[in-house]
Amino acid sequence: MAEKGAADRRGVFRPSWWRAKAHNVTVTARRLRSTAETRFPVVSHLTNRMLSVNILDAATRLAAQCFLTAIPLLFVVGSFAPEGVKEQLVSSVRAVFGLTGAADDELKKLYTSHTESLEQVTGVVGTLMVVLSATAVSRAMQRLCMRAWEIPKGGAKVAPWRWLVWIAVWLVVLVVQGPLRDGFGAGLWLGIPVTVVCQTMLWWWSQHLLLGGRIGWLPLLPGAVLTGAAVTALSIGAQFYMPVALNRTLAEYGSLGPVFTLLSWLIVVCAAVAVAVTAGAVLAQETGLARRLGSPAARRGV
Repeated sequence: MAEKGAADRRGVFRPSWWRAKAHNVTVTARRLRSTAETRFPVVSHLTNRMLSVNILDAATRLAAQCFLTAIPLLFVVGSFAPEGVKEQLVSSVRAVFGLTGAADDELKKLYTSHTESLEQVTGVVGTLMVVLSATAVSRAMQRLCMRAWEIPKGGAKVAPWRWLVWIAVWLVVLVVQGPLRDGFGAGLWLGIPVTVVCQTMLWWWSQHLLLGGRIGWLPLLPGAVLTGAAVTALSIGAQFYMPVALNRTLAEYGSLGPVFTLLSWLIVVCAAVAVAVTAGAVLAQETGLARRLGSPAARRGV
């Protein structure tokens, strides 16, 4: 028995033993994959679609565009908007991120202390440039939706006015986020369902607008529901994570610290949006919902 045990131990250190083990693992993995594809084809289709969309790259690009163009647009809107709208915008941003303490104080300073100087520096031409630059977010979102639905480049020609309308509607929705989250004074028990419905409707409309009507309303509904639920869940999580993270980085690194925290959070949100939109497209095309929703056929091999 001792001699057999020693022989087994010597075999562990032989290259042939490891090659045999690796071969067995590979064969088992392929068999499991084949079984999963046979029993649950939608899982394989979803994986392939996620890879074609390149979720992480799409989310990073979208988050970068939001940070570099959409956030400056908020500053411009806050500087030129009436006092009531400005106060509501600050309240909504506070509600979205759950800001407290030092981070909340910095937000108030940003929208109250430098309004006149920002108006002078920006001007009409600067404001117009910021607005036009903000359409980069619209274009990035359009590319994401096209990849999710396997629409080739040039397959969805969207007029530039749609990009501007999309940005304008999102600004309006952001301004009213405060009352929505609070359930118009009733509390979270009403605010959360209202937010889910609002986000679902918004993402339903957004997909249809940015795809230029190439995909019907019903096939876009699964993606809208998934995205609305994901964004709402993350917004609830932000109430617990963002205040602590922003205040900590502000204390440790100064005003530059919250920049990295906000960008990281935007990447998480954009990744959730990319996954939800893509998963919604797969569900609408690859399951029993396809016939009921009148979804277009999936493009195999794209």
